[in-house]
Amino acid sequence: MSKILVTGGLGYIGSHTVVELHKSGHDIVIIDDLSNSSLKILDGINEIINFNINFIELDLKNFKQTKSFIKENIDIDGVIHFAASKAVGESVEDPLKYYTNNISSLLNLLNALKSLERKINFIFSSSATVYGKPEILPITENESIKVAESPYGNTKQIGEEILFDLVKSSPYFNVISLRYFNPIGAHNSALIGELPIGVPQNLVPFITQTAIGKREILTIFGNDYDTHDGTCLRDYIHVVDLANAHLKALSFLIKKKENNYFDTFNIGTGKASSVLELIKGFEESTGINLNYKIGDRRIGDVDQCFAEVSKANNVLNWKSNLTIEDALVSAWNWEKNINNEKF
Repeated sequence: MSKILVTGGLGYIGSHTVVELHKSGHDIVIIDDLSNSSLKILDGINEIINFNINFIELDLKNFKQTKSFIKENIDIDGVIHFAASKAVGESVEDPLKYYTNNISSLLNLLNALKSLERKINFIFSSSATVYGKPEILPITENESIKVAESPYGNTKQIGEEILFDLVKSSPYFNVISLRYFNPIGAHNSALIGELPIGVPQNLVPFITQTAIGKREILTIFGNDYDTHDGTCLRDYIHVVDLANAHLKALSFLIKKKENNYFDTFNIGTGKASSVLELIKGFEESTGINLNYKIGDRRIGDVDQCFAEVSKANNVLNWKSNLTIEDALVSAWNWEKNINNEKF
């Protein structure tokens, strides 16, 4: 059994990864500052796994507290680092918040871990936003890194650069950076799922909130893109499949004998679905007709973005198994569940 630290473990992807880690027999410690999450998610995790996960409220921007925590947990074998602000639009409006939170928290964590002077297997939560507008589709890990479209995307690029330089200079770190495409869905128990604060930034929560009546109308941002139905194409991956990618990456690093390892992997399905197809898929899966309209294009959106995932398939022995229909039905069940409770 390995002891795994999960930062931001009460967030959307973090919470699902914690469940899968526990199922695989790992000893888990969650830290989260609760700035974009809820203790109700911890209750959901504990109910799913029938176990009380070790949780500590901690802000990684506080180096003194971070270093003290790491010293008290010197037996950590691996770290999965989710803790970060993640809304693209908000990062444009308040870039300093994103640079302060996403970069300083990573630096504080790495400095504290380095002081242990022992091998640490580190999984970094990155994003397909590092690619910007792709030159070749599907996107491979060899795609050139463009100037970031947003401060959020830039923090992911900077985070990868920091880790790459650290691995070159230190014998204590082996690192995998997972570049996510578009996670959707929820756990099939409907006890954990995506929990946006305020107006959702992602499509599926806006779909489910419109379906349940929290939002009056859903806006599709543009229908004149160079795609088969005019709406943007994205690679939508079930969050549970995404969670399992972290287990595969962690297992790969734990088994690795040599040090100074750094690599990046795309985590998606390798298939593209349009915004309109996702909406129609939700209607067909649930029997609910959505109120939606066509609006203007949104700044920064690219026509198509989907992954080439053979590297993750072959090196990490990981592949996606769940369908878009699985994801949409689970997201709707989650929405219905939380609508009966005040978070």
